[in-house]
Amino acid sequence: MNEPMKYRDAPVSSAWVEQLRGNAGHAESSGMLTPEQLAIVYDHRWFKLFVPSSLGGLELSLPEGVRLEEELAWIDGSLGWTVTLCAGANLFVGYLDRSVAAPVFADPRVCLGGSGQATGKAVAEGDGYRVSGRWRYATGTPHLTHFTANCVLEKDGKDLLDATGEPLVRSFFFPRSDVQIMDDWNAFGLKATASHSFAVDDLWVGPSQAFLITPEAATWDHPIYRYPFLPFAEATLAVNTLGMARHFLEYATALGKPTLQNLVQQAQLGLAEARSSFYDVLDTSWNELLRVGELPPEVQEAVSKHSRRLVKVSREWVIAVYPYLGLVGADATSEINRVWRDIFTASQHSLLRL
Repeated sequence: MNEPMKYRDAPVSSAWVEQLRGNAGHAESSGMLTPEQLAIVYDHRWFKLFVPSSLGGLELSLPEGVRLEEELAWIDGSLGWTVTLCAGANLFVGYLDRSVAAPVFADPRVCLGGSGQATGKAVAEGDGYRVSGRWRYATGTPHLTHFTANCVLEKDGKDLLDATGEPLVRSFFFPRSDVQIMDDWNAFGLKATASHSFAVDDLWVGPSQAFLITPEAATWDHPIYRYPFLPFAEATLAVNTLGMARHFLEYATALGKPTLQNLVQQAQLGLAEARSSFYDVLDTSWNELLRVGELPPEVQEAVSKHSRRLVKVSREWVIAVYPYLGLVGADATSEINRVWRDIFTASQHSLLRL
């Protein structure tokens, strides 16, 4: 019997940490990642964590990619969130027609992003669709090369229905040139994610721009595309909260307040336990996928449960520590205040609502 694979943490070099974190304040004030941060992201191919190596990607396993995303969120919330969401959208390469994916992903700076909400409609027309809609919260808007969106399918003035009688939904991707962007990201945290809205109006698209995000629809032979997308998304978002919480507690320790140290130590131990349990389950799920070729429902549920627990524990310890920071915690120009705002902006994502 093959031994289960073991996965190590993914530390980022101290030089990169200093440069990426040193740019975080400027990124927040400018409302987007800085050119210096993006240069490092492109150089390390972090937007291509889960893209095939033949297309210039890192082709990481899920445990490897998630550990790296945690580290990036620990460095800075907006950085980690942007890489996570964009790498998650670039994962869709695994469900695109290869003849379409190859030229798109040949660009070393290709970056997909968009929305999972089905707030558009796609009317069947010829062999393609005529698409209209508006979608909110497309993370990384300034540097996206393509936008992804979900649409309800229509034909002859009626919604098409699936086997259960629910409206049929398909995912689409559009080149940046076909999209209208609205600069409306005004959240109090994660400011540098630039998660603006976008829209298309009466846009005809060919059938190769529509795709399904399911293991059965995968067009590339790599296990990551057989991993169901919901637990994938839950796990990747959960470690962002974990990484930001680690950063928050690290800063709280640096304040050097004697009355705070015991509480922070308890928090760090609590985070470490939840983190260890989460990765045990995530690693087990990946090894199970490699072993049997699919992820059983009970394993998917375990990943979801531990992802949500990780988020819950992280938030609760941040809430417990925050009142003891003093006014530095309320100073909107302080690093720890920025981290706090990032954590509770992230908490509003629908997959992180406990």
